[in-house]
Parts: sequence; structure tokens; C-alpha cells
Amino acid sequence: MKNYYSVFFLILLLSLAGCNKNKPLFERKTASETGISFINTVTPNDSLNLLSYEYFYNGGGVAVGDVNNDGLSDIYFTGNTVSSRLYINQGNFKFKDVTEQAKVGTQTWATGVAMVDINQDNLLDIYVCVADYRSPELRKNLLYINKGLNKEGIPTYAEEGEEYGLADNGYGTQAVFFDYDKDNDLDVYILCVNKEDVNPNLIRQTKKPKRDPSVDRLYRNNGNNTFTNVSEEAGINQEGFGLGVVVTDINQDGWPDLYVANDFIFSDQLLINNQNGTFSDSIKSYIKHTSQFSMGTDIADFNNDGLMDIVTVDMMPADNKRQKLMNGVKTYDEFNLAIRRGYMPQYVRNNLQLNNGNGTFSEISQLAGVHQTDWSWAALLADFDNDGHRDLFISNGIRKDITHLDFVMYHAMQKRARFGRAEGEDQIHRMVEEMEGVKNQNALFRNNGDLTFTNKSEDWGLKEFSFTNGAAYADFDNDGDLDLVMNNIDEEPYLYENNTLPAGKNKDKNKATTNNYLRLKLKGGVLDHGTKVNLRYKGQKQVAEYTPYRGFQSTVEPYLHFGLGNITQVDSLEVIWPDGKYQLLQNIKANQLLTLQHQDADAKPLTTPKSPQTLFTEVSQALGIDYQHQDAEYVDFKVQPLLPHKFSQNGPGMAVGDVNNDGLEDFYVGAGANKLGKLFVQNAQGKFKATTITDKPSAADEMGVLLFDADNDKDLDLYVVGGGSESRPELGKYQNRLFRNNGRGQFTEDPQALPPIITSGSCVIAADYDQDGDLDLFIGGRVEPQKYPLPVKSCILRNEGGRFVDATSAVCKELENIGMVTSALWTDFDQDGKVDLLVAGEWMPLTFFKNTGGNFKNVTAATGLSNTSGWWNSLVAGDFDNDGDIDYAAGNLGLNSRFKASVKEPIEVYAKDFDKNGSTDAIMSFYIAGKKYPVPGRDEMIDQIVSTRRDYPSYEKYANLTFAQMYPPEKLAGTYAVKAETFKTSYLENLGGGKFSIKALPVQAQVAPVFGMSAQDYNQDGHLDLVLTGNSYATEVMTGAYDAFIGLYLQGNGKGNFVPVPVTQSGFFVDGDAKGVAGITLANGQALTLVSQFNNKLKAFAVNKPASTETAKVISLQPLDAFGIEYLENGQQRKCEFYYGSTYLSQSSRKMLLGPDVKSIEIFDYNGKSRKVTL
Repeated sequence: MKNYYSVFFLILLLSLAGCNKNKPLFERKTASETGISFINTVTPNDSLNLLSYEYFYNGGGVAVGDVNNDGLSDIYFTGNTVSSRLYINQGNFKFKDVTEQAKVGTQTWATGVAMVDINQDNLLDIYVCVADYRSPELRKNLLYINKGLNKEGIPTYAEEGEEYGLADNGYGTQAVFFDYDKDNDLDVYILCVNKEDVNPNLIRQTKKPKRDPSVDRLYRNNGNNTFTNVSEEAGINQEGFGLGVVVTDINQDGWPDLYVANDFIFSDQLLINNQNGTFSDSIKSYIKHTSQFSMGTDIADFNNDGLMDIVTVDMMPADNKRQKLMNGVKTYDEFNLAIRRGYMPQYVRNNLQLNNGNGTFSEISQLAGVHQTDWSWAALLADFDNDGHRDLFISNGIRKDITHLDFVMYHAMQKRARFGRAEGEDQIHRMVEEMEGVKNQNALFRNNGDLTFTNKSEDWGLKEFSFTNGAAYADFDNDGDLDLVMNNIDEEPYLYENNTLPAGKNKDKNKATTNNYLRLKLKGGVLDHGTKVNLRYKGQKQVAEYTPYRGFQSTVEPYLHFGLGNITQVDSLEVIWPDGKYQLLQNIKANQLLTLQHQDADAKPLTTPKSPQTLFTEVSQALGIDYQHQDAEYVDFKVQPLLPHKFSQNGPGMAVGDVNNDGLEDFYVGAGANKLGKLFVQNAQGKFKATTITDKPSAADEMGVLLFDADNDKDLDLYVVGGGSESRPELGKYQNRLFRNNGRGQFTEDPQALPPIITSGSCVIAADYDQDGDLDLFIGGRVEPQKYPLPVKSCILRNEGGRFVDATSAVCKELENIGMVTSALWTDFDQDGKVDLLVAGEWMPLTFFKNTGGNFKNVTAATGLSNTSGWWNSLVAGDFDNDGDIDYAAGNLGLNSRFKASVKEPIEVYAKDFDKNGSTDAIMSFYIAGKKYPVPGRDEMIDQIVSTRRDYPSYEKYANLTFAQMYPPEKLAGTYAVKAETFKTSYLENLGGGKFSIKALPVQAQVAPVFGMSAQDYNQDGHLDLVLTGNSYATEVMTGAYDAFIGLYLQGNGKGNFVPVPVTQSGFFVDGDAKGVAGITLANGQALTLVSQFNNKLKAFAVNKPASTETAKVISLQPLDAFGIEYLENGQQRKCEFYYGSTYLSQSSRKMLLGPDVKSIEIFDYNGKSRKVTL
């Protein structure tokens, strides 16, 4: 009996433990529970199959709306080779199929579906797009007009597409209803696919075929329940393969615009409403690149900054095997040919376009962690856990994996073959029949509130693997959270109940989470569409714009839903209707469905707040600064196909100094190979005039440049580093040059001043490291062309009476093969009074060399920064925490890349002549799901090592291999191997005693590689700030351009922390391939920040408010001044160092601008002699 009770209590305890385990966020309801028995069965036959219709497996859509006005959301599924079905919501997740009674079945290939009250009778109608390939008659779209309820309470419909003029027979994907001309009726845009009998990936000149079945349509509502096709006169005439479309007011002018996502080679379109009945495709003005195979799309404010962001989905897999097997990546030449022929830059991955608020977007999908979800269809941005941040749902899966490269290549060969065509076609059909599908979990990403997402599919209950296409969200049980419904191929739809409860309600331990919400129902008829709502609470805000047509071929619920987290009351709710009327509600309780009536809105127009003055203003033209960097294209990948980026696109640098001894600062900017750099000389009015210093252009790219007194004759000479990758080092084209100044700003090259330096270089910096009264040099070695990533020599040049001697082997032999250096600083990092050397580079740790009295010792291991190998670009220094020692900021690759690096899972490269053909083969590896794989695909590897074709005759065989299987230890013997352990642009805090800690700068600094940096107290609040520039267009095609950076102003708080300031407030906007940054002082004492760009205009920014003669004191430094101690009004001391060269390839002013918080400064030279300046 005792044993019986023991077993009983054990079972009881286990059951209680199970009860306490929270349910996942979503719980799937089966067909037997819901009554939804629809299955979109897609059955191929001889005439209709994947080979005859490339969109055979695109699947169906789903629409949600209350068709019987009972307060519950009903569902309509479209079918391809089966009839579409309508299900009435009976409550408690029970649904009834009323298709036959409602008369809304279909007998043709239905695709997208839109619910809309098209005739404004308060009854939801249904518009179904059709894409049947067989004949125009079978391809007519269907308009089901809701006639009201029959005696059984079931809505009945009549198909009236012809009567309304909407029986369009294009190859329709989806329709969106909106009032584009603001005449108070709903017009319709119909998205179409291209059925022209041509390879959809063929790169041809873009064209506008006007009225064609494959071109999208715009129908204007005539106001009498009829529509007119106005596509041509409205400017809707661009060919495409439309798979997604969303309406939003993207430019915030009060008029609805359209984002159109196009598959294959065809560019996405951003159709801006011109307010006159026409649209202009302005995507190139707003967006830098898009997905290549754009499918579904959505637009919403995911980061709660009040701006609409854009997501498009593509088909990049997350796992190594699928990545290696998937077709779609162009070669470098194909990619650039497409650009020349008018197409947008496109990359095979999901895109998340962050709205910058100034008419530009930054694509940050890889930073956000949402870039690879395999063959994706619907994208939906919505707050599924009600925490106040919109999450991202992505449906995916494909019934047949037609991108498998073994199939693609065989298919292509058969098409090219002249003989045996019938046999080849039979084989292709057999291959398609046997082809496996790509069945994946649908992806659900939780918004972390910091521009990043975490995949919560498994944790949140989306565990099923499926072929899911259309999807929609709705609160089917009216409990305040968003449920999900999905249309699958060859399987019943998925209906997921959301288990979120309002905070504090019931405290049900079986519920997934408890967060509050607010739901809005608009009652404005046509004016619902395009209505904007702004919520504010506890210093936060959310915005939304009403349109229910989102994702892929689908319609979501007709409400606006806001998650609120633990907020119980919204401070204010502002509603802006499309006709300009608005209403303001205050102190709204959470956890309710609030109805907003247009008739309650105020006719008073909203006043547009005046834009505040930005901190920076671009003033290049006003100051006479007109410089366009030019460099001829050189394709490094033709020589080393496996390079991650080119080395021929790395300049130019800039140098600032008073070259003619008139007390005014001038600057020099470098040029590309065989071009002339420019010297800009300042006049008394603070304007600049450009001149050249020589008529002999450099044979190499001008990289680092430096103005310094090389010969102690009291004028500034010019040092120019030769770099790039266009020629072999032994040809001597990279020889550095020194130009002597005659004291009047006229320069003559002195070929005898320097030792032979044949390495392709990067930076040049100067300091009196040996304390002998003259300036010595460090020259960074960047790369040995054609032998990447082998280390190259950097050198220390000792100044001997104005001539320079290579002292590297004597004072720091390690520098002779330190690596691939990008940036360096002469800096006293350990506070011992001697200038040390800090070096950064590619595949290098941040490396600290201590000055031991004229020699240098690598003490990196003692600093606490051993595991910092990265792709570092730049260094800048300052006492950012006001504690009396020098801290550093270091620009790195950033986190918006396909390459992810950590100490545990680094990116690595192995280099040697693997195939013994005389060239250096550089094989990179990365980790995916904990396993190490080669980075290159089979085609890329064949380009580098031809024997790969023989060793791995199929893509399947190649894709299955790990790095260790492809390169066992015996193959790696004798390789040069290096790694990268972090790609974060970082802040290094000096802890004293030569110790440092490192942390990432804010996420906004991680969106692209950071090159140029500058540290100043720009806003004169007593704390050092940072400005950053970056991007890189030197990448290979698979990686794609790093183009998300637009410049960044980071406001320091004096404690080593930084706040990113939006560009709309800072005014610091540089969105090109930005490189160097340099500070210069104008004649009136105003600070100017210069920014160089590769193959682009040089920009100059003035600081509007603080840095003027009224608030800042200007102190000119002596040539050998090394550092200073600022004594502040609050009693603190701040250290500053005076650099000849810092950040990326550049040199800033040696004039100090001291803010009003500085009482005095004590200045020290390299020998420790000091002088004090009281302000």
C-alpha cells in the first residue's frame, strides 16, 4: 500500500510540473478541431507542370475579414487546381465551410485574394486574382460582390468582375485597393507576373512594354461601381515578375505610394505618387539594393522611430548544403552588366530596409539576423507577443527544389544541345518528378528592440515543416492577440492560436506570456485606407498605417493592432485620416478594441512642426571645395577569384596643415592611380582654391597622405603612400614619395629622401618616437597583390636629418611580417611618457607595441585584448571618459555581413599554392550551425582551383563536405592561416597600467564597415563625440556591397558611452563609399569636417552651433607637441594627444578647439617639456 501511494504522489507531482510549464506562444489547431478541411492540392500533368509554368508551386493566398458582420474574422483560401474556399468563424476556433452557399468557389488557377468593401455598402467583397496560363478567358480575375445574408445567416455573393470592369486577364498575383487620386473611392493596383517566353534571368536592356498581359495594372474607380484601366497614363509600364506589393505613404507627403517586389532579374519598384494621377519609379533614389528574387513584402515601423521600414523576402538558405546547391548568384561581370543595363543591384537574401527619415533606406537584414530563411513567400511585420515591438513572420518552402544546381546545369545543357532533344526533355521530366521539395519550418523572429531579431520558431510553437505560401494574421478569438493562418501546398492550412494574455489578467500559467494591447477599428469607409495612427506612452511611440494587403497573395485582418508590454494606459493617440482630418485621444486604457469614427475627426489641419537645425551642415560648394575622386576599375577577382574584396578601391586619404605659412589650414586629398591629387589652399575668407603639387601622377593609388616638417625647416612637407593592387610589387609602382615644401606651398618631389618601399601600403603617421627632435614615420603595409592574405612588411622610418632610414629590423623586427595593416597610431597607451605604437589591420588583432626606449615590444597579450582579430580599418583616440588617459575607437567590418565571427567560431583563411600552379590560393572558412565549412561555392572554387571540377563532379557531392573533409590536416600542411574573431566596431577603454576593456559601439555603428572616424566635442558639452563614415563597394557578388552606412554622429556622455543621433537631427549624411575623415579649422575658428569618398565627391561639414569663435578657443600647436592635459571647470582632467595622422589614411588639424568647459591646458612635447596656457 505504501508503494501504491508513493507511485500515486509521484505521478501527481509530475502532472503538476507539466501544468506549470508554459505553453508556447502559438498552438496549432488541427482540421478536426477547426473544421477547415481545405487542401491546396497541386497536381501536375503533361500540359500543366513546373516546366510549362515556372510558378506552378507558388501556392495560394489567404484573406481574413468579417464577411457576415458578426464581429469574428472569417477566412478565404485560394486554390490553384482546386476550388477556393470560404470559412465562416463560429467562435472558439470553429469554422464552417460555406463556399457553395456563398457561391465563391473557383474553377481556375486562383492566386492572390483581397477583401474589400468595393461598393461601400458595409459588406466585405472578395477579389480573386487569376494566373491561369492556358487562355485569357480562363485568366480573368473574379470579383465577388457581397449581397448580404441569406435566411441561414450565410453571406451570398455574385461574381461581377465584368460589370465592374475588373475581369482583368493579366497574369495576376495580387490586388491592393487604395485611393491613389484621393477622390474618395477605392482604386486598385493589380500585380502581375511576366509570361514572355524568355529566360527570366536574361540580362537585357530594361524596357517599358506598356499594355501587356505581364505588366502591372492600375484601375481607377469611376465612382459609379465601374473601373477604367489607366496604367499607361499613370506611368505603370515597367515589365516585371510581381510577387509582392504594399501600399504606404513612403515619403510622408500624404499620398499613397506603392512598393512592388519583383522576382528574377527584374528590379523592385518604389512607385511614388506624383499627386497628379501618375507614379514615378524612384527606387534608385531611396534604396541602394534589393533582394534578387523578391517575393512577399511588408511595410511597417519595426524599430518604433515613426518611420515606415520595408521587408522583402528571397530564397537564401541558412544551412551550408542548401547554400551550396542553390542557383542564383551572378558572376562579377554579369552583375555589373545588369547594372549597366538599368537594373538595380540585387542580392540573393531577404532585405530589411531601415528608413533613415531623410529619403534614404539602409538595408540591414544581415545585422538583424533575418536575411536567410530559404525559399520564402510571405513576410508579415506584426507584434505577435504584444511586447511593443513588431516581430517578423516569414512563410517558406517549395514543393520542388528547382534551384538545385545539378538540375539547373543539366537543364541548361539540354537547352543548348542540338541533338537528342526529345531524350533530354524526357530526362528532365523524370528529374522533376523525382525531385525533392524544400520543406522548412516557417520562420518567426522576435523583435529584440535593438534593430535585431531572434528566431523563435521552435520556442514559439511553429514546429511544423511545410510548403507554406500565403499567410495572414488576425485575432480570431477576440482575446487581444494575433493568431496566424497559412495556406499550404498539399496539406491542410495551419491555424495557430496565440496564447498571449493581457498583463495581470487571470495569471494563467498555461499561457505563453502576459502583455497588454490596444486594437483599433476604423469607421471611415474609403478613408480607412491610408489612415495613420501615432501612439505615445512613457516616452515611447508606435505608428501604423492602415492597409490590409500584406505579405504574399493575402489580406490580413482589418484592424490596427498595438502590443503595449506592461503599459496599462496610452498617453495619447493621434489619428490622421487621408483627407487631412485628425483626432487626438488621451489617456486611453489598454486591453480594448477602440472604434474610431471619421465623423468625430476635426477638420483643422495639422500643423507641421518646424524641423530643428541640425548640428552639421554640408558646405562643400559654399567653400569652393569641389573634388571628385576618380580611379579606373581594376577587377582583383580576375587574378584571385576567392578574394572577399578588392584592394583597388581603398582610397583616398587626406592631410590637413598650413602649407604656405599664412596661419590658415589647407588640405591635400589623394588621387587614384595615374591621376593627380589636389591641394586645397584656404584664403582669409575661409574659402578654398584647388591646385596640384606636381604634373607627374602617381603610378599607384594614393593612400595615406601626411603633411609634416620632414627636415625641420619650419614648413610642412608631403608624404604620399602608394597602394592598390593593380601591379606586382617588384615593378616598383608602389614606391612612396616625399615632396619638399619651399615654404610657400610649392612642392618638389625628393626621390632620394626615402628608402625603397615596394609594398602596396596603407597609412603613414609621424612622431618623434626616439625623442631626438625630429619626426619619424610608421608606414603600414597593406597587401601583396596576387598573394592575399600573406603578410606584408610595415616599416618604421627613422628621420636622419631630413632623410629617412628603414629602422624596422633594428627597432621592431616583428613589423616586417605583422600582417595586412590598415591603420595605426603613435600614442602613449600606458602613460609612461613615451610614444607607443598601436596597429590595426585585416586578419589582425589590435596590436600594441610598447616603446621601451627607442625599440618596440609587442605587449598585446598583457593588455587584455588578445582575442581581437578582425578586419579592422581605422583607429581614433581620445579621453572619452574624462579620466586622464587615452581611450580608442576602432572601425571594423561591422555586423551587417554574411560573415559572423567569434572567438569560438572565427572566420579563417588558409593560403598556399594548393594546386601547385604558381598562384596563391586563399580558402576561407566559416561556421554554420556549429560546423566549419568552406566559404566558396563549387563554381567559385573551380575558378581558383580547376581540379575541383574533377574532385567533386557534382554540386551535391561538393555541398555535403565540411571543411575538414575537403581539407584534412595533410592538405593544410604548410599553409599560412589567420583568423578573425570579432567584426564589431568597438570602443577600447583604457583601464590604466596598460590594460584595456573592449565593447561594441552602438548597433547603428555596425551596419557597414567603418573607415573614417573623428573624435571631437562637436556639441561643446564637455564630452568627446565621434563621427563615423564607412561602406565598401569593393566586395564580391555573393557578399554584395556594404552600402548601409549613411554616416553617424555618436554623442559622447563623458563616461565612455555614446548615443547615436539620427541623421535628421545631426545632418551628418555621407552615404557613398566613404573613406577618410579629417578635421580642419577655418579662418574664423569654425571647425570643418572633411570626408573623402572613393570615386565620389569630397564632402565638407560645418558645425552649426558650438564650434565657433564665440564658444571655442583656438590654440596652435608646435611641431613637436605630443599631448596635453586639459583642466576642466568641474575639476576633472582630460588628456588629449596631438597626432600626425590618425583614423583611416588621413590627418586632421593640429589646431586645438577648446570648449567653454576648459579653464587651462598644459601642453607637453615628446621630451616631456611643458607649457601651460590659461584660457
